[in-house]
Amino acid sequence: VQLQACGGGSVQPGESLRLSCAVSGFTLHFYTIGWFRQAPGREREWVASISANNRRIKYAEAVKGRFTISRDDAENTDYLQMNSLKPEDTAVYYCATEVIYSDYDETDPRKYDQWGQGTLVTVSS
Repeated sequence: VQLQACGGGSVQPGESLRLSCAVSGFTLHFYTIGWFRQAPGREREWVASISANNRRIKYAEAVKGRFTISRDDAENTDYLQMNSLKPEDTAVYYCATEVIYSDYDETDPRKYDQWGQGTLVTVSS
């Protein structure tokens, strides 16, 4: 089981980025993927998640209306489209999945037992 997040970069406020989370070793459609971010000096923060079988998509209030999560079953890849980026969106972004089921909520990082390596997003003028 491997996840690889990529697509980060440096942009100006108001611009967009699309992150991707490519997975191998399992069929993405049947798994929940969570996106998290961690800014310097801060704890890891849940951003969005898409549940197994694409049944439920959730967003943190801080990104609702600006970020969109999607899934390409054919490519076995999830995407996080980030629009209207703000300086406070600056962080390392991670995707993660839950291989062994747990009762933790999708917003709780303890739910996820496999993590990608993270990709840096910097929003600055």
